[in-house]
Amino acid sequence: MKPTYPLKQLYFYLTAGCNLACRHCWIAPTFQAENRSFPELSVDLFHSIIEQAKSLGLSAVKLTGGEPLLHARILELIRGIREENLVLTLETNGVLCTPELAREISAGKGPMEPLVRLAERLGAGSVKFNVIQPTARGEKMHQAGEALPIRELVELGDWVENTLSAATNLPVCFSHPAAFRPLGRMFGKQGDGCSLCEILGILGVLADGSYALCGIGETVPELVFGHAARDRLEEVWRGNPVLQDLREGLPHRFEGICGQCLMKRVCLGSCVAQNYYRSKSLWAGFWYCEEAHQEGLFPETRLQKGE
Repeated sequence: MKPTYPLKQLYFYLTAGCNLACRHCWIAPTFQAENRSFPELSVDLFHSIIEQAKSLGLSAVKLTGGEPLLHARILELIRGIREENLVLTLETNGVLCTPELAREISAGKGPMEPLVRLAERLGAGSVKFNVIQPTARGEKMHQAGEALPIRELVELGDWVENTLSAATNLPVCFSHPAAFRPLGRMFGKQGDGCSLCEILGILGVLADGSYALCGIGETVPELVFGHAARDRLEEVWRGNPVLQDLREGLPHRFEGICGQCLMKRVCLGSCVAQNYYRSKSLWAGFWYCEEAHQEGLFPETRLQKGE
């Protein structure tokens, strides 16, 4: 009997535009100035998708973009998530955040050390530092040598995990793969599971209403699975060939360093979308781990014996 996979979380990429043009962005949305606007997700589609997803196991929603706070009816969307008693995660550059928006967001479930201290003073629930991914604009930064080299990333991650995290009561996460995280920080009493991708339990919804693996659908059309206006969510979730392939192939079909890693059942390749973007293979190794292994920086204790 095949296992069933609940749809735990929906990622809503609410807007195709963004009010900033950050050069590290892994999606690279179009810059949206005052006199230019770009597609945003229909509110009716949003509510329809939520309603369909509830019977599939939905428990959480992430609002992202583009820039989610550009959505003309963002307050309505946030309130609707709260009324459904769903966990809310909001990814925003914060420029458009108003006191009213901040109150609505906080009502839901949902240099580095100075930033942590600022987060403490502001009453934040956690702090996450994301590594620049070599996708879209971020790829150009990597190619130009403007991103940190792998040795510095590994050293920085070790400092965050073992020094910075110990100096605050806030959960602090550095988005490196599970193989580089202390086991106690993931599975101990104070473990947070942070940086573990829930690829088998998530689905992306793009600003035009398309279903996709995640935001990677903006730049990789073969990872777009249908459209909310014409395709039933259950049929997409249960029947899409790419999603079925992932369910049947993870983690035993991983190649490269991910295939050798003891953490592959937990990490699930760190970011399958990123791996596919770089190699056109769902089973390729994650760039961070591949580069660390080439430099002799990958933890030997996390490799299968004999590898």
